[in-house]
Amino acid sequence: MSLDDLKRLDREFLTPTQVADILNCSAHGVRVWARQRPEGLGFPVCIIGTRVKIPKRPFLRFMGVSDAE
Repeated sequence: MSLDDLKRLDREFLTPTQVADILNCSAHGVRVWARQRPEGLGFPVCIIGTRVKIPKRPFLRFMGVSDAE
């Protein structure tokens, strides 16, 4: 999945699986990092029980997408 693919998604939250390829890491790694050191990611995350959700617009801004409004 590319940044353009993420921009086109009609949802406000992304999953670790969706952002893992962009970050060049595993989805499991994103989940672990989000739970243990969310401040180290550089973008906000929401932990809901065992689920990790990533707000789309802040993630895209973090990745340098200028029109992520």
